[in-house]
Parts: sequence; structure tokens; C-alpha cells
Amino acid sequence: MDSPPELPDTPSEFKDYKTGLVLFGILTILLGGVCALFVPLMFFGQAMSAKSGAPTNTQAIIPAIVMHAALAIALVWLGVGSMMARRWARALLLIFSWSWLIIGLISMVFMAFFLPQIMQAVQSSTPPGQPEMPAAAKSLMIIIPMVFLGVVYVILPGAWLLFYRSKHVKATCEARDPKVRWTDRCPLPVIGVSLWLAFSAAMMLMMAVAYKGILPVFGTLVFGPAGSALCVLFALLWGYCAWGLYKLDRRALWIVVISMVVFSISAFVTYSHHDLMELYALMGYPQEQIDQIAKFNFLNGPKMAWASIGAAVPLVAYLLYIRRYFPSGIDRTTA
Repeated sequence: MDSPPELPDTPSEFKDYKTGLVLFGILTILLGGVCALFVPLMFFGQAMSAKSGAPTNTQAIIPAIVMHAALAIALVWLGVGSMMARRWARALLLIFSWSWLIIGLISMVFMAFFLPQIMQAVQSSTPPGQPEMPAAAKSLMIIIPMVFLGVVYVILPGAWLLFYRSKHVKATCEARDPKVRWTDRCPLPVIGVSLWLAFSAAMMLMMAVAYKGILPVFGTLVFGPAGSALCVLFALLWGYCAWGLYKLDRRALWIVVISMVVFSISAFVTYSHHDLMELYALMGYPQEQIDQIAKFNFLNGPKMAWASIGAAVPLVAYLLYIRRYFPSGIDRTTA
């Protein structure tokens, strides 16, 4: 058994941010409540679509429902932990804030690129004879979503990030929660990757059920029992790697790096020959719904293939960056 890591001494003089921890804890709980609201809203949307005669695919929204429900529970749990000034809550909320901000910035870049194309698609689908939308209205339909995304995906996570990364917040948690927690036993950048791998493992299991296990495999789309079996195997692999990374096992790190490279190449080869609409058809989406998705899908053909490579490059680079936290030589396989 490795001995618990030595933690830096809490500064003798620091500002007690207990009130701020309570305030941000309450706000985090409210975020969890907002996430929880999406669960009944998705069921309501499906019910309204069915009532109006529009095609529905309830099975396809199962992963989104599970994800929002799990996120709601996690945020409420973290909010309570923040109010209690637990050091594990601060560490996990710091990871959550970074993830929220990075995903938000990527979303804003995509929206800035695709919104004008979406507007063109909407305009082209307008029935003949109707007046063209005024230029001012077009501008507002681009500016308003971008401002909203800026608040939700940049300003809010930025506020959480600035607060929980404060040395005074860290010192407050260490003073009020002197016990060594599991988040103290591994560098936070590594814990972040470990948690995302655990999340990916759970998503793979849901794909095996909800999405018929569809996977792009070197030029072909594998689905059905074979695809579901692959999803389960990958879920087990990601689960092992998530635990191995937390234990600072270099073997787990290199498995993830190699897997990311292989997956990106596989996706590139597959999407160079297959269209995304084929995936929706294999998932069981009604043709009418696929036609609606196709109108606003701008990642067809080689764009999706290159997007697979583009998404993998920063991930692999970050994995190589966190290699500095792993002990060299003998792998750390025990704890």
C-alpha cells in the first residue's frame, strides 16, 4: 500500500470563503435542478410529436435522458459538498468547470460556423410566395443564440472556474476538511481524464442498447449483436483505463492514446465512404425524421471524416501532456 500523499500546508493567513462555498453550492444545486427539468421535457416533446403525427424515436433519447438525470444528481451532490466545504467537492467542481468551459468554447465555434448555413437552409425551405426575412431579423437570429451561448458556456463556467481555483477557496476547504480525500491521491488533470473515460464507458453500454451498437470500423458500419458486443468490450476497456489512470498506471495511459489514434483513423476511413444519414437509418430513425435532420446536417461526406481527425488531435495531445504526472520506470499498479 502506498502511503497517503503529503498535502501542502494550509496557509496560516487566508480569507475564509465559507460563505462563497455555500453560495456557489446553492447555485450548483440549482444547475442540477435545471438539468433535471430536461428529463420530463424530453418525454413531453416526444408525446407532443406523437400527438401531432410527427415521427418519433423514443429509444434514441434514452442516452440523453440518462445523461441529464445523472448530471442532475451529480450537481446536487457536488452542491451539497461545496456547502459543506469538502475538498473533494471543490476538486470535482473545478474539473466540471474546466470541462463545461472547454465544451462551451467548442460549441460556440461550431455555432458561429454553422449558424449562417442553418439560416440559409431555413430560407431555402421557405414556401414560395412568402416574403423574404428582413436582414435585421436574420442578424438577430444569429446574434441572440451566440449571446445566449456566451452566457451559458463561457461566463457561467468562467465564474465557477475562477471561484473554485482560488487559493483562498482551496485553503478554506483544506482547513475545514482536513481529512485526505480520494481526490487528493491523484493529480486533478488525470482525475479529469479518468472521469471522462468512466463516462465514455457508460455511454458505450447505452449505445449497445439504445443505438443498436453502431460503430464505424475501418470503412464499414458494424451494428446489431456484433456492434453491441464491441460496445460492451470497449466499455470494459474504458472502465479498466479509467481506474488505471487514477492509479497512475502508464499502461492505461498508453492504451488510451493508442485507442484514440486507432478510433480516429477508423472513423476517418469509414466516414470517407459512408454518410451520417446511414447511421440514423441503422439506428431505426423514421425516414421522415432523417429527411428533416439532413436539411440541417453540415458534416456530410469528407467533413465528418476530417472532423474525426480534428477532434482526436487535441485529445491525444492532452493525454501526452498529462504523461508528466505518471511515475517513470516501474508502473504504479498498486495503491
